[in-house]
Amino acid sequence: MKDIITVAVVNFRVDAANKESNLSRMCGFTEAAAKRGADLVLFPELCLYGYDYYVDENISQEEKIATAETINGPSCGALAEITKKYGIYTVFGMAEKKEDTPDAVLYNSAVAIGPEGVIGAYQKMHPFETESIWCEKGEDPFMFDTPWGPISVGICFDTYQFPELMRHYVYKGSRLYLNPTAVIEEIPKEGSRQAFIDYYAPTLEYGVLCNTIYVASSNLTGTDIVNYFGGGSCVIGPKITPFYETNLHYYAGNKDNVQEEIHMATIDLSLATRRLAVNKELTGVPDYRPEIYKKFL
Repeated sequence: MKDIITVAVVNFRVDAANKESNLSRMCGFTEAAAKRGADLVLFPELCLYGYDYYVDENISQEEKIATAETINGPSCGALAEITKKYGIYTVFGMAEKKEDTPDAVLYNSAVAIGPEGVIGAYQKMHPFETESIWCEKGEDPFMFDTPWGPISVGICFDTYQFPELMRHYVYKGSRLYLNPTAVIEEIPKEGSRQAFIDYYAPTLEYGVLCNTIYVASSNLTGTDIVNYFGGGSCVIGPKITPFYETNLHYYAGNKDNVQEEIHMATIDLSLATRRLAVNKELTGVPDYRPEIYKKFL
């Protein structure tokens, strides 16, 4: 299993409800990141068509279904051509329908594509507020195999409010967690940037500190139809220190950046020791005890 991987996260400005424009620029960013040495490129939640369109209650479900695609559709196919050409992986958010029918069920999904083509998709387990109007809740965790071991995926609200999902992935061997997200900066409210940072950054940082793994997060940036998204895409992970406790480092990106651009870093996954999920020298078993937690339910 390889340890050294170059990860690119994209601060992506969505062209509201314009799939052709968004897909073209996603392909461009993917190819540009690949030429710069990226092994994996991460895009935000629902970046293929935009976030605001799907939570707009004035738009019918039939119209939303018509804009969605299956993972075998043309958009995934276009990105697969690039991942095959350069031998890389990409993960991006879109509205997914399981069947191409007028009454299809929709999911808020993150699709994983690799050197061999489309791998599969994660369906968001915890839709946020008005997302539940248009999409169903996903049921299954999702990891995909790579030369760097299993890479795991959660979407936005999954990451910030439900730490159980990330911990499950860590227990199953993941050293890198991907967070395609769509976090709003509530302009024109006073202090909106600080409020964004106070919510967005600590939850990601906690994932690193608690699980001793890497987290890559890609957020929308700029104005969609209505909302202004806060950017802040980043790659963060364990920091080398003389102390036993885990500390963290921003390897790429930062909390403040709202410009549309690629943030990229080469990281060493051997630092992702998954400390709570590995067998301990003294006891021979992990500190993490899921068999006990099941009794709480």
